Amino acid sequence: MRAPLETVQPILMPFPKSNPSLDRALADKGYNDPTPVQAAVLQPDALDRDLLVSAQTGSGKTVAYGLAMASTLLGDAERFEAPREPLALIIAPTRELALQVNRELIWLYGPAGARVASCVGGMDVRREQRALADGCHIVVGTPGRLRDHLERGRLDTSKMRVVVLDEADEMLDLGFREDLEFILEATPEGRRTLLFSATLPKNIVALARRYQRDAHRIDTLVQNQPHGDIDYRALRCAPNEVEHAVVNVLRFYESRGAMVFCHTREAVRHLHASLIERGFSAVSLSGELTQSERSNALQSLRDGRARVCVATDVAARGIDLPDLGLVIHFDLPNDHETLLHRSGRTGRAGRKGTCVLLVPYTRRRKAERLIDMAGIDVSWAGPPSADEIRVRDRERLMQDPIFAEEATEEDLAMARALLAERSAEEIANALVRFNRSRLPAPEEIVDAGSDREPRQRKDKRERGEERSRGFNDRDRGSEGGFERSSEDMVWFRMSVGRRNNADPRWLLPIICRLGHVTKKEIGSIKIFDRETKFEIVKSQASKFAAAVRKTNDEDISIEPADAGPGKPGFGKAGPGKPRDAKPWSGPKGNGPKSHGPRERDAHPARKGPPAGKGPKDFKGPKDFKKPKDKKRSTDKRP
Repeated sequence: MRAPLETVQPILMPFPKSNPSLDRALADKGYNDPTPVQAAVLQPDALDRDLLVSAQTGSGKTVAYGLAMASTLLGDAERFEAPREPLALIIAPTRELALQVNRELIWLYGPAGARVASCVGGMDVRREQRALADGCHIVVGTPGRLRDHLERGRLDTSKMRVVVLDEADEMLDLGFREDLEFILEATPEGRRTLLFSATLPKNIVALARRYQRDAHRIDTLVQNQPHGDIDYRALRCAPNEVEHAVVNVLRFYESRGAMVFCHTREAVRHLHASLIERGFSAVSLSGELTQSERSNALQSLRDGRARVCVATDVAARGIDLPDLGLVIHFDLPNDHETLLHRSGRTGRAGRKGTCVLLVPYTRRRKAERLIDMAGIDVSWAGPPSADEIRVRDRERLMQDPIFAEEATEEDLAMARALLAERSAEEIANALVRFNRSRLPAPEEIVDAGSDREPRQRKDKRERGEERSRGFNDRDRGSEGGFERSSEDMVWFRMSVGRRNNADPRWLLPIICRLGHVTKKEIGSIKIFDRETKFEIVKSQASKFAAAVRKTNDEDISIEPADAGPGKPGFGKAGPGKPRDAKPWSGPKGNGPKSHGPRERDAHPARKGPPAGKGPKDFKGPKDFKKPKDKKRSTDKRP
């Protein structure tokens, strides 16, 4: 039976000495002060023991386990012997994380003469086979590809001294438990097992008890305390303006690196194309890309050729981009753990970062629930407006480092020539226009509502009465809506009516979507033959009018109106006489029922007007054609 896990809290101190070769590598990289997890794994209590480590994302876990396994791999020696069978195995959940770990270990163990091989899905398997056959000291890979090499006899684990499970919780969530157990069973029983994870749920602890011996537990997480290096912001926006909000957020912060998270590959493709069209230097990252395309995208962000990455949750774990100062949640995550892992791509290793959640008013409650479960402090606001972005542009231009650079003789000669031909104001105007031409234009966007307190929970009976009242009111059309005085409402006109099968059930969502309002801000609805009139709360009328002016199209137009009758229709009633100016009266009224059977669905034997038309709308037999029925025509019965 395994001994109980021992827990230790880290002690902050200068970098402890590990191995001379690794010390030189750390000094060359500028590592002077260790992070808490790096200091903890080098304490005497952790030396040559199995480790179960939970640490905050971005806390330097890769360097931590690289330092932790040095005593087992090198001992007192400064360099490795000639490469033969692998001595250490690092398992990571995704290709990007595995390749990143591979790069980190190459510089960390470079002075010691280590040869590091990678085995990840999507890469050339023959090259990996040759690297394993030529011999190596450390292997980094993903569970599926490592198991494939093991089953084919290409990976020899007989001399394995250390096995590291990086982001173990993510590997179990992705369904790699069987592969992990297969790999661990194939390694020597006397190996060291180092398990690193952002969280330690029960399944991780159970895995540790099964495959670790007398594990030394290190917990560097401070419970119930949000990430201190990340500034969380929740921005209200209309559902059809989330894409515009992304543009304005990117323009407002102007971070050297930004990552935008979407749920699906299709959303990534669409948003990436939209940002490219608007003038952003953007790349995409999703599971449908080849490994070469994904590597090129990340490298573009690292070297500054691109500054925006649109990605699915495949990039939510382990990706470390030094200049990534902004994370945007285009789609809200499904759970708080994904929220924290996405956000953890910024604010890493002591650097400050900003995380922005774009919250349509239809998703406010979900956002509040995620924030509460994650235990983070969030400031609510509207999206940056175009005017605010222009002010920031002006401030950035005034503080541009180009004004502080020392001028050369060539620069001074050109400046004098310009001043001789142009005035100082003309030259300044040209500089402003040139600077603006390099920046994507901000979007005109509407704040979806003012800040409010979270909704109070209501009694179950009270909520049921509200739902029933709201549904019945909407069905009554002109009698519908909420009880408000006419002085508090403003009338608008929509260019659809009974002839378009208008019905309050599908008119309400259209009004909400086009005008950026909720159903509580809509009053009475009157449906006429060729148009529909409805009320909007007076306090929201100006915002509603501004929104519909931008969203009007050829199919549906909305404009202010009075409460008078709608436009008359002309049938047999003759010109100038309204055919039917009565408001919609619901399914039990005397008006036509747009939800009834359509003309082509009417029974063939019917001789009256088609369903969905009133008696005054029926124009005679030419409006109704009896469908052919072969079975009826051959029926010989009387």
